[in-house]
Amino acid sequence: MRDTRHKLLKALNFNRRDWVVLLLALLLAFSIWLIHNLSLRYNDYLNASVIAVCNIDGHSETSANRCEVMARCRTTGYNVLKYNRKAKHGSKKVAFSPAVMKHDRDDIYYVTSADLQEYAHLIYGDNVTVEYFVSDTLFFRFPYQDSKKVPVSIVSSLSFRPQYMSYGELTCVPDSVVIYGERKKLESVSRVYTAPVKHSDLNEDVRGLVDLEKIRGVRMSVSEVHYSLDVTRFVALSGRKRVIPVNVPAGKDMIVFPSYVDVTWNCVFPMNEDKTSDMEIVADYNDFVRSLSGKCVVKPSALPAGVISCQVSPEVVDCVLEEL
Repeated sequence: MRDTRHKLLKALNFNRRDWVVLLLALLLAFSIWLIHNLSLRYNDYLNASVIAVCNIDGHSETSANRCEVMARCRTTGYNVLKYNRKAKHGSKKVAFSPAVMKHDRDDIYYVTSADLQEYAHLIYGDNVTVEYFVSDTLFFRFPYQDSKKVPVSIVSSLSFRPQYMSYGELTCVPDSVVIYGERKKLESVSRVYTAPVKHSDLNEDVRGLVDLEKIRGVRMSVSEVHYSLDVTRFVALSGRKRVIPVNVPAGKDMIVFPSYVDVTWNCVFPMNEDKTSDMEIVADYNDFVRSLSGKCVVKPSALPAGVISCQVSPEVVDCVLEEL
């Protein structure tokens, strides 16, 4: 036998270099064959382990359990190998819409195979075509969580072009959110804050979306809010107004010093009508009674339409009570 093999090799006249070339040729041929076959599309059954993520009021956002999914898929051999390798290393978190997550009982919710088709690309990836799901219905448990409603505070840094200012407050919609988490954690949260809203050189109304700042261990009903701010051009008017005591009981008289103050009004421009003359500057007897210094803060009784704000100087006056 050995003599026969020796005679065959001698007849082929192969030296060491020829053997190396032959092995390389075989390796190259095998590589081409493998690449070609892996690039072909195949039908196969692929398994996936799914953890559901869903925003359900009063429940944890992430399911406490995982479900095994099987589907008949069509994809390349390369994708089959890659997917099977990844599937062995853990579960896939899939974000489901609350509309498809149906309530079964207690904290159990389920998704049907018909609804799963919409999420096939999230489970298997964009390069896999799912022909149908073998798994019928997936049941997930979303544990109950404590919740409470808190206001939203807008963090802002705003500057305006000369002769422009805000016309009203910077507001957001919604102005409050529901937060979920452990009771002890929720007790420490009285409000939530937005990411900074920054605008400079404003000369027109602004609208936009801003994210809410995340709080560790707390889930929010929404992750962003709409904000808006009205901006207007203004003109400054100034004048002197007499301070009028108000809410003074019968039989008493409240005298203020000084009796006149300087007032600056910021008014919408252009003005259809100057209504600053209709505005009264008042000193409230009730504020004086609560004061320990015998002084009273003066303020406008109300701002007429078109008047954005006003500043009074001095802001505080002395008061004296007299019996009538």
